Amino acid sequence: MRIFDPHIHMSSRTTDDYEAMYAAGVRALVEPAFWLGQPRTSVGSYTDYFDALIGWERFRAAQFGIRHHCTIALNPKEANDPRCREVLDVLPRYLAKDGVVAVGEVGYDSMTKEEDEVFSQQLAMALEHDLPVLVHTPHRDKLEGTKRTLDVVREAGVAPERVVVDHLNEVTVKLVKDSGAWMGFSIYPDTKMDEHRMVEILRQYGLDQMIVNSAADWGRSDPLKTAKTGQAMLDGGFTDADVDKVLWQNPVDFYGLSGRLTLDPLPGFTGEAVTFEGNSVLRGARK
Repeated sequence: MRIFDPHIHMSSRTTDDYEAMYAAGVRALVEPAFWLGQPRTSVGSYTDYFDALIGWERFRAAQFGIRHHCTIALNPKEANDPRCREVLDVLPRYLAKDGVVAVGEVGYDSMTKEEDEVFSQQLAMALEHDLPVLVHTPHRDKLEGTKRTLDVVREAGVAPERVVVDHLNEVTVKLVKDSGAWMGFSIYPDTKMDEHRMVEILRQYGLDQMIVNSAADWGRSDPLKTAKTGQAMLDGGFTDADVDKVLWQNPVDFYGLSGRLTLDPLPGFTGEAVTFEGNSVLRGARK
């Protein structure tokens, strides 16, 4: 089983997670920009974070055999904080960087006027930089948030086939499928979606434009949920080719729209004393 996890917050994970992911078949991933669990208080904290996504985290993943890409954006939750709005001014220089494969996460948290404005501005940036878009749908009032998301995408002139609408469930999947956008599902231990429900959705709606991710962050989550979904598919009668389409080819096709994917293979952890800005993933003396 080869896996491209298209939405996983590795800055929140440990090296043990990287090793376990590699062992499970993960060879590439996308890490979307998101919030930190507490408010950021300046634009500088964002630029340091963006620099880490395109620098250190990309290096760290490679040391464990995984190709790291990211998406860059002002996330919906912090779009409501006036201290963060100047982030929009620095986004263009990051959207031009290697390894940045989409604008995201953008969309809605509470569907405020501020979120509307920031969402629309970032969709315009996606058009300007010819990048696809990763959209976060709200955890509350998800159906109305998804409807509004699709309206804003249409109003912005972004082609639906260049958008993945994430965190979907049984209530919202048909709406997004009918729009022509890609359908994203975050598989969690006890919220949003699990692997068995995901199998039933794939059985009902097919495999085309389906994106399955673990989303694993600093909350209770599991970076192996993509692999567990693949096994649930096999247990449910899907073929190896079906699993490969959902867990590898679909995310490659979507993020490949950026023209910036790097997918040539890497060895797993080698223990070599390689550094980035003078730092290594190794600790302690080496023989």
